[in-house]
Amino acid sequence: MERHWKLILSIIMVVLVATALGACVPAPPVEEPAPPVEEPAVEEEVEPITLVVWDSFTGEAENRVAEILNREFEEAHGVKIERVVKSFADLTATVPLALAEPGGPDVAQVNQGRPDMGEIVKAGLLLDLEPYAEKYGWNELFSPGILARTLWTADGKEFGTGNLYGVATTVQNVGVHYRKDKFLELGLSIPETFDEFQAMLAKVKAAGEIPIAFGNLDRWTGIHAYSSIQHVLVSREYLDNFVYGRGNERFDTPENIQAAAILQDWVRKGYFTEDFAGIGYDDSWKSFAAGNGMFLITGTWVTADAAEAAGGPDRLGFFLVPPKEKGGRYLAIGGTDEAFSIRHDTKYPDLAAEYINWFVASPRAIDLNVEHGTIPVVPVDETRWPEGTVFRDAAAAYVILNRDDGVGHYIDWAAPGYYDLTVAQIEELLALRVTPEEFVVPLQEHYAKFLLELEKEA
Repeated sequence: MERHWKLILSIIMVVLVATALGACVPAPPVEEPAPPVEEPAVEEEVEPITLVVWDSFTGEAENRVAEILNREFEEAHGVKIERVVKSFADLTATVPLALAEPGGPDVAQVNQGRPDMGEIVKAGLLLDLEPYAEKYGWNELFSPGILARTLWTADGKEFGTGNLYGVATTVQNVGVHYRKDKFLELGLSIPETFDEFQAMLAKVKAAGEIPIAFGNLDRWTGIHAYSSIQHVLVSREYLDNFVYGRGNERFDTPENIQAAAILQDWVRKGYFTEDFAGIGYDDSWKSFAAGNGMFLITGTWVTADAAEAAGGPDRLGFFLVPPKEKGGRYLAIGGTDEAFSIRHDTKYPDLAAEYINWFVASPRAIDLNVEHGTIPVVPVDETRWPEGTVFRDAAAAYVILNRDDGVGHYIDWAAPGYYDLTVAQIEELLALRVTPEEFVVPLQEHYAKFLLELEKEA
């Protein structure tokens, strides 16, 4: 029994010692939860602002200038230019509807005149640019005649007055391009009167050359041929009043009838390229540049491309259709390209205006135009262009026109629907299917009806 209790006590002692020893062993450390690992913040990529721009710079030289200016504007402002290039006809046909769309162009070239810009202003689709004109000094850069062609009242009823709705970029005066080699061969010199010019056409024809390279398949070229003569016979005041709808002017005037008679006389005498009705504009100027024809009556938008095709700017020259009397005032059809305008509800009006100013008036734009042979609408001394080149001739002509407010008009600007009627009537005139007196009748009737509508709206 005693032995039994000793055994029990031994067991109890072992248990107590083991318990004591266990109490001396430190408890395993409790692991603290690891702090959460912070993921690096992912920065959301912000899409650059996209400015949608529509233009009609389809010529090689003007297109190169546009591409460079767009690229440099993107780099300087961290924006994207979504450029849409359209032909003049396609642009005028599609831009009114596009400007009415929320996703339409922020900036677009718009053809001046009632049928185009006038109707778009009337629809409230363009932004008034007067605040930007003041900011960038546009009103001080151009002659009154250049500015007036993009001035409108807010309701689109009055043309040539009101606020600014567009800014042109380059000069596009219509004048006479000529082949210097043929010119010198025949001993010709720059004519100082319209009669001298006509005598020159007769001399060129007698020498077996084509006096005027011409193609009227595109139809609008007929306006240039007719108006180049008309602008010699009418006054600055008449043109302004007629195009801007002031003073109840008429189209069936003796001067306009005389211009039609002279144009038909040129057709009868064979002064134009044979079968001109079936020749496209591009084909006509390229043929001229290749040596077919002494003169090309067209705008300076083609000067750079024609000079390149002719073998260099020293191969061609340029002069304005001369006035009726020696020392008289030069008045030239044309003036500028289509004006850059801003959509009325663009999200980026300030950026759009800065883009226009960059394209029109920046020193970089002027330098690029000079380099590529296109003439900026901002007056530039003609000595910027090399002497003896067609570029200097064209620039010098614009200096004179801008100084003397001699930039004329496209007569089809005068009324809605007037373009289609004008090209159709000139087509008939060139085909000798109507007399000069018959030619003016539909144009007068359409214009008189338009003036009555203006009076009713007033």
